[in-house]
Amino acid sequence: MTAKESKNTPHAIGKWPDQETALEAISYAQWIAFGPFVFQATVVMRDRGLLDAVADAGDEGIGVSALSEATGVSPYGVKVLLDFGSSIKLVWRKNDRYVLTKTGHFILNDPMTRVNMDFTRDVCYEPLAYLDESIRDEKPQGLHLFGNWKHIYEGLSSLPEQAATSWFNFDHYYSDRVFDEFLPIVFETPVREILDIGGNTGRWALKCFTHAPDVQVTIMDLPGQLAVARKNIEQAGFIERFTEFPADVLDSTQVFYQGADVIWMSQFLDCFSESDILGILKRAVAVMRDDSVLYIVELFWDRQKFDAASFSLNAISLYFTCLANGKSRMYHSDDMLKLIKSAGLVIDRDVDNVGAGHTVLRCKKPDTI
Repeated sequence: MTAKESKNTPHAIGKWPDQETALEAISYAQWIAFGPFVFQATVVMRDRGLLDAVADAGDEGIGVSALSEATGVSPYGVKVLLDFGSSIKLVWRKNDRYVLTKTGHFILNDPMTRVNMDFTRDVCYEPLAYLDESIRDEKPQGLHLFGNWKHIYEGLSSLPEQAATSWFNFDHYYSDRVFDEFLPIVFETPVREILDIGGNTGRWALKCFTHAPDVQVTIMDLPGQLAVARKNIEQAGFIERFTEFPADVLDSTQVFYQGADVIWMSQFLDCFSESDILGILKRAVAVMRDDSVLYIVELFWDRQKFDAASFSLNAISLYFTCLANGKSRMYHSDDMLKLIKSAGLVIDRDVDNVGAGHTVLRCKKPDTI
């Protein structure tokens, strides 16, 4: 998004500092200062049905009494929330009635926005209070609010129900919905066996099983995640083509599964620090044959089409800081490319903007190019 395109946003996102007026800058500063108010009020207006009721009223709008009757929110609650809603451009006042704005429409109806908001509320909001300690210690100091784990991946199967639902909805939204676009890339040439490292619930494996009737898939992941994947794959009737390989990739003594002609790492490496990524890639190289390929799929914040996408990815980095492991992030592509080279791999295919802004990197050993 160019500076010109973002001129009318409340934040002047995308402008270089010397293009911002003082009024724009100080106005944006207030959005930052009251950011938690913006978020919490928006969630309440969405979940208490206020925005739905305003939307149902259409261009005629709806008044306080009717909103209170429709939602069960007191007249005071309607006024204090919807008046703030007009300040943050979710609604606008038409005489004594409220009318939904385009932003309010997207808060209600856009799946990406809903997934992001639920993830922020149910998973990240309280742990973010420990951001300073997490930065200082390079440990996810907000994680203790959910459990006594070294990193969140140990406890995914034990998260409270609402947090788990929002975590997996978030993860699946940015992976599952684009799996169909990855399939033609991976299966451009015949594939015998895929090693899916960090396969979570097995959804990519299920896509592969359906797409290619002879392919075998091995998922290498923590035992808790493998149990979920096994259940899903068995229910789908593909258990005969599935192998599980329990492993903690952070254990530097762990030897990776050998024999696959394709190694798949989809939105996996961003879960680790740069030093851990290098170690993971080197151990992957150690089990690659000359004809093996390694696919790395990531959302790089510098390769996004829109400022809002880069903004969102850099925000998600703070989830990794406070909850995941205290050391990882959504990476700049240059950082990842350097690590791939240091691991002894070369990239023979680099495709941007697959699905929801994903980059697909196909890597091989250098003497096989």
